[in-house]
Amino acid sequence: MGTTLQTRDRLDPATLVGRGKVEQLRQEVAARDADLLIFDFDLSPTQQRNLEASADCRVIDRTQLILDIFARHARTKEGQSQVELAQLSYLLPRLTGRGIEMSRLGGGIGTRGPGETQLEMDRRRIRRRIRWLEDSLETVRAQRLERRSRRAAVPVATLALVGYTNAGKSTLFNRLTQAQVLASPQMFATLDPTARVLELPSRRRVLLSDTVGFIRNLPHTLIRAFRATLEEVSEAHMLLLVSDCSAPARAQQDEQVEQVLQEIGVRNKPMLWIGNKADLLAAEERERLRARGDSVLVSARTGEGIPELLAAIDRGLPLDPIERVRLRFTHREGGQLSAVYQFGRVLRRDDSGGFVVVDAEIPRSLAERLRAHSTSTGRRRVGALGT
Repeated sequence: MGTTLQTRDRLDPATLVGRGKVEQLRQEVAARDADLLIFDFDLSPTQQRNLEASADCRVIDRTQLILDIFARHARTKEGQSQVELAQLSYLLPRLTGRGIEMSRLGGGIGTRGPGETQLEMDRRRIRRRIRWLEDSLETVRAQRLERRSRRAAVPVATLALVGYTNAGKSTLFNRLTQAQVLASPQMFATLDPTARVLELPSRRRVLLSDTVGFIRNLPHTLIRAFRATLEEVSEAHMLLLVSDCSAPARAQQDEQVEQVLQEIGVRNKPMLWIGNKADLLAAEERERLRARGDSVLVSARTGEGIPELLAAIDRGLPLDPIERVRLRFTHREGGQLSAVYQFGRVLRRDDSGGFVVVDAEIPRSLAERLRAHSTSTGRRRVGALGT
């Protein structure tokens, strides 16, 4: 219903914005018949209480707004538990002084003063619930670790899509894997991580995960609560940083994403920058971004640049690199030859003298398994596939 900006040399510890601005806000709230004030700043419990008393309406800050949005989008039991844990951690220090209704006497001999207050009972219930949620999420974390340990027995690389909220990660995820996850322009539409198998041009299969979008000044309560989800990012072999290259604040958004990655300790992982929504760019801007050596321009909506993206992932993936080999099989060894066709790319085949000789590009793990069939030509790692 309206927006206002306050500039101050020093933040007011009582109201954040100062008495004069609070009076102006009170008048605007009354004139517009508004029932909610949202501050794009983190309020202390005292500031929030004073602002509500002065403006005579509900007041929330940016952390509570983000938590409310997350609560709407939580679908799985894990996601709902993570959001509830973040909400309760945010609420606990804000119970103090929320009004006379929070100070009813619980009564009883042996309690502190005339009786245990309702406020203390609420705090105890919230702390008990927080402990239960933390234990539940720790169980989820242990289950994820067990699944990852089973996956580690097979050399399958994992990739994670990361980026600012509404950068188009879910649309790109659907384009790459033919999945049907929710793709919405709403903020934080993707809350629970989703993983699908993706086949690269080299015939390698990798696991691609779609993750929650980041935002500037991501609340620490969310980072702590979503530790199990963010571990999908920390355990990935390669990060695909999806950026809305048509956004005017693209550089600032990328910087915020990198700050979050730094905070969770994954900034030094192999990373590929993906400029999404390239179909919305002017020709000169598109050429300027293409000049970046570590980037790929795509349009998840139209499919532009997807083959180049897959080839770039193939070149940069650190796990199980592709090697070019020459192998020789007898006609009875069809199973091994079939594995070369299934998991690699055959460049040349020669059937003569009772043997099948193939030049192929295959993952190193398969090359090690077929070492006995390697000819004296030797092996070499492929630097750029298809060249």
